[in-house]
Amino acid sequence: MRIRCPHCGERDNGEFSYLGDAAPVRPDGPNASAEAMHDYVYLRDNPAGLHRELWYHAAGCRSWLVVTRDTRSHEIHEVAPARDVALSRRRGEVA
Repeated sequence: MRIRCPHCGERDNGEFSYLGDAAPVRPDGPNASAEAMHDYVYLRDNPAGLHRELWYHAAGCRSWLVVTRDTRSHEIHEVAPARDVALSRRRGEVA
């Protein structure tokens, strides 16, 4: 599988570390209920199809990326810097 890093260009996935689902948003720490923290830490979807994931370009520019990948074919549909995705979420834009 090849991932197109926005900073370094197309690279082999061996240069990246996979973190997991990019969708969960951490509950507000000390004010979060135990149930909300449990759900955040342990409950994840396992979709067949398009899925947004966090990847770290460890052997390259060391950027965190949000990769939209089809879990059935491993085809990469979109790659964006995680910082840009987080900022658009904060502004209320569709991310």
